[in-house]
Amino acid sequence: MSYEDISSTIDLLKRLVHTPSISRQEGDAADIMAHTIASHGFEPRRVKHNVWTVAPGYSPQRPTLLLNAHLDTVKPVASWSRDPFACTTEGDRLYGLGSNDCGGGLVSLWHTFTVLAGKPQPYNLIFLASAEEEVSGADGIRAALPTLPPVTLAIVGEPTGMQPAVAEKGLMVLDLTARGKSGHAARGEGVNAIYIANEDICFLRDYRFERTSVFLGPTRVSITMIQAGTQHNVVPDVCTMVADVRTNELYDNEEVLHFLQSKLKSEVKARSTHLRSSGIPLTHPVIAKLTAAGMQPFGSPTLSDQALMPFTSFKWGPGESSRSHTADEYICISEIRNAVDTYIRMLDGTPIV
Repeated sequence: MSYEDISSTIDLLKRLVHTPSISRQEGDAADIMAHTIASHGFEPRRVKHNVWTVAPGYSPQRPTLLLNAHLDTVKPVASWSRDPFACTTEGDRLYGLGSNDCGGGLVSLWHTFTVLAGKPQPYNLIFLASAEEEVSGADGIRAALPTLPPVTLAIVGEPTGMQPAVAEKGLMVLDLTARGKSGHAARGEGVNAIYIANEDICFLRDYRFERTSVFLGPTRVSITMIQAGTQHNVVPDVCTMVADVRTNELYDNEEVLHFLQSKLKSEVKARSTHLRSSGIPLTHPVIAKLTAAGMQPFGSPTLSDQALMPFTSFKWGPGESSRSHTADEYICISEIRNAVDTYIRMLDGTPIV
């Protein structure tokens, strides 16, 4: 593939947008990527709807760079003013569901892979198009990672305006259950579970976690759902709540979970703890090179497949996060062109450790 000519890369993006690939329904999009990989002379490998390939000349003695972006999209919202799967272009803008999140990053990293794989590099190179990112599904990147060679560094092509996101918040969803004792409301009997829950709500509203991240700010806990009561004259004996926890890279999810279990009167259970916060040092040679080139490291509040990676990683891709999951989502063709150029200039021949 030509270094400068991105026409086939844009055509690939158009085919992917035309092909519905809502989470857990990415099979057709995965077929497109597998065919594209094979048509360029690389060996496609597949686990579920995750498709990946390794550049020729792999050596276990060298570090390995993973280029990753996801195939799946969210469902289109009702307020689209155009067909979300039509992939229309107006001037520099290419409209369509998944064009910004994360089609632009996916095709830009694929183009970059084909160029970097065509010459000797100080690292092994892997390209991975992952599935189920939007739902953190078990058949997404979690299914693919165990099949990959050991990875030293990963670049996740989420839309960051081509600025390096050197930290990402983690996510933990908690189910809280406050238990009281039912009674007749008219006689003031029982123990009101809502009042018990309210004490916990007030604690969570006022508590401040001590360790604040330079890039991600504080760890936050928000009550987002609550339910209690069966009828107006019965004191409720159970009140259930859902809490959204966003951890910075200075806190482990399990640490936050155990702390809240020790402080709250409600029973606290985590739906999972594997979506952890992550970060990469500013002194890392790749980040140092990007910074020296004038790029601005920042912290990302949004979750990605990076949360599931047990190795060093950062987000860096074309497009803007503010366009993701919105009606009339788009990416600019010039953003893809710039991304390809920037990826290659910054990664070609660059040591990654």
